[in-house]
Amino acid sequence: MTFSQLKKKDIICIGDGRLLGRVVDLQLDASCGQVRALIVSGGSCVPSLFHGEKSQVVIPWQQIACIGDDVILVSLPPCR
Repeated sequence: MTFSQLKKKDIICIGDGRLLGRVVDLQLDASCGQVRALIVSGGSCVPSLFHGEKSQVVIPWQQIACIGDDVILVSLPPCR
């Protein structure tokens, strides 16, 4: 799977069904070339410090439950 394909998928939390946003970047381990985390922009329950500016959340690779054709399902704690 390419990064272009990955960033077209919505990120959904399986615990409560909330939309977290879409992948905007990856966090890589340069020593072994593995993806460590997905960096997601926008979506519900992602706090922003500045009005109108999209915030980002880092989702560790271990919290990814499934990468499907249209969405990526992740396991995260409930929104506060």
